[in-house]
Amino acid sequence: MAFVSRLRRPLGLLLVPAMLAACSGGLTPPDDVDSAGVSAIRPVADMGDAGGDTGGDLTTYSVDEPIGRVGEVDAAMAAPVNEKKRLPMIDSDEAMGIDQPVQASSGVLTVPEGGVNMDEGLGVGRVEGLAEAQAGEIAEGNATQVVVDGIGTDTPQQVGQPDAIPMSEAGMELGTPAESDGYLRVPDEAATRGRQAEGEQVAFLPRLSNPMQTPETMGGMPASEKACRQRLQKLGVKFRDVPRISRGRSCGIAWPVELSGLSGGIQIKPAAQVNCQITEAFARWVRQELVPSSRMRYLSGVSAIHQMSSYSCRTMNSRKGAAMSEHAKGNAIDVGKIVLKSGKAIAIEKKGFFSFREKGLLKAVRGDSCKYFSTVLGPGSDRYHKDHFHFDLRVRKSGYRHCSL
Repeated sequence: MAFVSRLRRPLGLLLVPAMLAACSGGLTPPDDVDSAGVSAIRPVADMGDAGGDTGGDLTTYSVDEPIGRVGEVDAAMAAPVNEKKRLPMIDSDEAMGIDQPVQASSGVLTVPEGGVNMDEGLGVGRVEGLAEAQAGEIAEGNATQVVVDGIGTDTPQQVGQPDAIPMSEAGMELGTPAESDGYLRVPDEAATRGRQAEGEQVAFLPRLSNPMQTPETMGGMPASEKACRQRLQKLGVKFRDVPRISRGRSCGIAWPVELSGLSGGIQIKPAAQVNCQITEAFARWVRQELVPSSRMRYLSGVSAIHQMSSYSCRTMNSRKGAAMSEHAKGNAIDVGKIVLKSGKAIAIEKKGFFSFREKGLLKAVRGDSCKYFSTVLGPGSDRYHKDHFHFDLRVRKSGYRHCSL
């Protein structure tokens, strides 16, 4: 029994494949497909004849006989097989079932000479573009800007006449000449040549000749100089700006003024070229000290002041080897004579014993002026100042003021 039980397992492994082979033996076809066997598949040339609705051009296949009928060959296999046809391209006229393709009426698309006007097709009027308008202006010679013809040649010339350009309020404030209607116009070429022939200067573009209006970043006057000139105007000083004076490192005035008069109608003879700082100090001294002193002693105001030296590129007292004078910087002024409105002229010199009023006036001038200037020299100081008063604004590190009293 033990031997029989040991043989069951190998016998069972051999019986299972044998049973599977016996059960599936009837499903194997007797011959190859499409040769002479059962259930041959043949091409159907025209499915439309069999009642199909596929369009008649597609090659399809169908099964004629059920599987299991052996030895019978389909009669249709005897008929010749139709020639193989290509499949149509997707989205083509053939695939869409269109017999005749759609063609353009004219055959070739052409663009009109003037281009396609889309506005006309939409029922909108023609719109003129910016480039076209500018081209028309240049062609007609009425451009809003200057148009130059003949660029690159030896004789370029302006084409047409530009329109009037509105002038800004800033330009009006700068004193730029303008027409009565507020527009700046370029002069006519013929008229300009005529005026130039007569000697008249014609400026086509406004120039910022006033240094007060030019920004400091563009080489204009510093803010301190502008503020100084505004104070001069409030004091009633008559002056004008003159070109820069420069003679090396030692001599010159960066922003000189020409002093010609003071408030109250006082004249400066001759006009003095000095800097703005000494001009302001001198104007305050005359207004607040000299004029009141002359009225108190002579009952008359000051009519004129005769100056003996203003800007002068020289050393102190014109001595060789001495330090440069404050006159070389336009930072000093010398007064030689004072003329009153009564007509009396008071010379700056040492007075006699009985000239009480003149000596009192000169003493007051020497004492009061030290409040406005850092250096005051006059008759009695030295032999170089026996006939005039010297006033300057020399800056000393110690802050010392030299006043010869």
